[in-house]
Amino acid sequence: MVRVNQRAVQLFFSLLALIALSGAVLLVLDRLTGGTVRLLRQLRDGVAPIAVPLAALVAVTSMVGSLYFSEVANLVPCTLCWYQRIPMYALAVILVVAAIRRDRGVRFYAWPLAIIGAVISTYHYLVEWWPELESEGVCSMTVSCTIVWFRRLGFVTLPFMALCGFLAVIVLLTCRPEEER
Repeated sequence: MVRVNQRAVQLFFSLLALIALSGAVLLVLDRLTGGTVRLLRQLRDGVAPIAVPLAALVAVTSMVGSLYFSEVANLVPCTLCWYQRIPMYALAVILVVAAIRRDRGVRFYAWPLAIIGAVISTYHYLVEWWPELESEGVCSMTVSCTIVWFRRLGFVTLPFMALCGFLAVIVLLTCRPEEER
């Protein structure tokens, strides 16, 4: 049996999350500049036709990563982790079906899931840094939501990765090919 270096997998998924976040930031910058920056416009025009399949890839990769960390690396998910997984797993299925069917209208029913997931991920990430924020008793007594299983590059944790995935899906679903604008 091949033994995978858990730290290497953590770094790999951390880098994927940062790539997804960087792409999302660049696409938002394109929108904020009104498409006046040529490089950003070219990025948007290249991504727009494959935005739904890319969003599906992000959601499926996020799902696979969460399953790896809990089922292979044995990092037991807390309550907030489960609340993040619910919309991400649903997005993985919905976006794959939408990509196969070439359903551009998927954004209207995928956005709410991604936004809910992003809000939960943001809260969870903040709770990791400031445990006193968790005063509502959301987390179980068995696995605290304040546990940081790992922190790569000084700031990338599991909730941060989930947040990057949700933000990438939200932004990708705003991309429309030129003929739809």
